[in-house]
Amino acid sequence: MTPAAPVAADDGAQAREQAALLAAMARGDKSALARLYDSLGRPLYSLAFRVTNDAAEAQDIVQDVFLQLWQKATAYDTSRGSVFSWAATLTRNRAIDRVRMRKRRTELLAGAAAELQPAAPAGDTDSAASLWLREKAGAVRAALTGLAPDQQKAIELAFFSGLTQQEIAAKLNEPLGTIKARIRRGLLKLRETLPSRL
Repeated sequence: MTPAAPVAADDGAQAREQAALLAAMARGDKSALARLYDSLGRPLYSLAFRVTNDAAEAQDIVQDVFLQLWQKATAYDTSRGSVFSWAATLTRNRAIDRVRMRKRRTELLAGAAAELQPAAPAGDTDSAASLWLREKAGAVRAALTGLAPDQQKAIELAFFSGLTQQEIAAKLNEPLGTIKARIRRGLLKLRETLPSRL
């Protein structure tokens, strides 16, 4: 018999064990969650890290995925694939969302900086750039404090915590449309106030 057969059998046994753990989680068994984490945590972290190339983000993503597995355990359907496949899909999707959000945030900030940054005097580029960045950071902080608290919170979660609008809606227990409107109104107000401060 080839060595591959026992590995396949082990994989099948592991998949059945993971499905049993998820079923126990659906009944509220927290120890099953801990055991499933022991089984899947490391490969899911590796997957998240490969996509994001950021250890902290990868840890956050894995934590979010296990929270979702706990909350959605009753919805698991064995006919649609293994627990590992489901968890890996959730991990990959969240990691890709984080990378897209990071890229979008970088592009927005780079565009805003290019529009607002004054020309530095010749020969004084380094000190002028440093001073400009400090002044800009102070102006952004001051402008944020001028927003309504709900707009400020939504923008901070989006741009400083890297959450998607859907994640913000879940975190704040608000409808997605409300979060989108808060962020849009807040950014419009920032756009109005920041040029006058810089």
